[in-house]
Amino acid sequence: MSSSYFTATTDSIAEALEAKTPSEAISILYRIIDSPSSSSEALRIKEQAITNLSDLLRQENRAEDLRNLLTQLRPFFSLIPKAKTAKIVRGIIDAVAKIPDTSDLQISLCKDMVAWTRAEKRTFLRQRVEARLAALLMENKEYSEALTLLSGLIKEVRRLDDKLLLVDIDLLESKLHFSLRNLPKAKAALTAARTAANAIYVPPAQQGTIDLQSGILHAEEKDYKTAYSYFFEAFEAFNALEDPRAVFSLKYMLLCKIMVNQAEDVAGIISSKAGLQYVGPELDAMKAVADAHAKRSLKLFETALRDFRPQLEEDPIVHRHLSSLYDTLLEQNLCRLIEPFSKVEIAHIAELIELPVDHVEKKLSQMILDKKFAGTLDQGAGCLIIFEDPKTDAIYPATLETISNIGKVVDSLYVRSAKIMA
Repeated sequence: MSSSYFTATTDSIAEALEAKTPSEAISILYRIIDSPSSSSEALRIKEQAITNLSDLLRQENRAEDLRNLLTQLRPFFSLIPKAKTAKIVRGIIDAVAKIPDTSDLQISLCKDMVAWTRAEKRTFLRQRVEARLAALLMENKEYSEALTLLSGLIKEVRRLDDKLLLVDIDLLESKLHFSLRNLPKAKAALTAARTAANAIYVPPAQQGTIDLQSGILHAEEKDYKTAYSYFFEAFEAFNALEDPRAVFSLKYMLLCKIMVNQAEDVAGIISSKAGLQYVGPELDAMKAVADAHAKRSLKLFETALRDFRPQLEEDPIVHRHLSSLYDTLLEQNLCRLIEPFSKVEIAHIAELIELPVDHVEKKLSQMILDKKFAGTLDQGAGCLIIFEDPKTDAIYPATLETISNIGKVVDSLYVRSAKIMA
């Protein structure tokens, strides 16, 4: 950065835009910001220069320079309205967020800004930066620190009755509790977000986020039909905004179809007008799972999990549901294979199903304990002995029902005799 400065005029901005290299444009913009002029026109030009500079630094992936820019601008913030300060600060934090592998820097930057806003008594900006910090901590899996920060922030925002921020914070709290596997608190926080959202106009992107979180929580409770309708609402909102989260909403819609044994609908949804826009690895992964499920093939299922590991195993929501689907598919395949036998070697079943012997043995023992079929494992001989399903004798339930009815008759006779005696 040069020690001399440029006068804050539209000509200076134009000169920066016409610069041959990004580094030259950055140097000019820094010198415009350093201009000592504080007239209303100069301040407006400086605001434009800051916006252009943050865009250029983001394109050049200079995250540390963006952080230093925020520190350098603090004297300038005292000259402009607080609302404009908030817009610039959030814009620069957003610019840093678009640079890959900067999560630690973003957390450090937000903490610095929280300390500065506390000192300057800028409550409105501090609350929004703290909400951003809590989201970053959650992404970084620092759940306890994020929860501590959110609990204090929620009380403060409720007292001020800032509904729009309250919706954001309640949604964030719901996601945080869901990550901690605390479903009742996640649902309570989502209900609070919906209540706050009903009282104000909510931007479509935020409404889509609420629907997406609702779908995730319903899917967790195995209510896949309701979850599908929420994911569909979220998909429509994100698709209209061309938000990248649209593909994830569509992916979870397909997951719901698979989980309710309607895997044949998956290909139709993907080939629809809306689905064709998002064809890629995410949808290919769900199509592979749907094909495996339709054919009841564990081998195809495992191939899909292996080929699409980032899309299936590394997505916690999909992974959780596919684990239960895999167990169901495995049980169905084992039941089909052992059906013709009264006694069979475990090694033979493992060979037929193409899975390791110890894995098959463990699953069979679990199925026996869960009373999926009657049988026992002879581990000495390495065999599974299957019993015939014992036919329940109808005399016992009938006897119990007769005794119960006699008891009711005796009770009614006792009540009548008591009335006569009285």
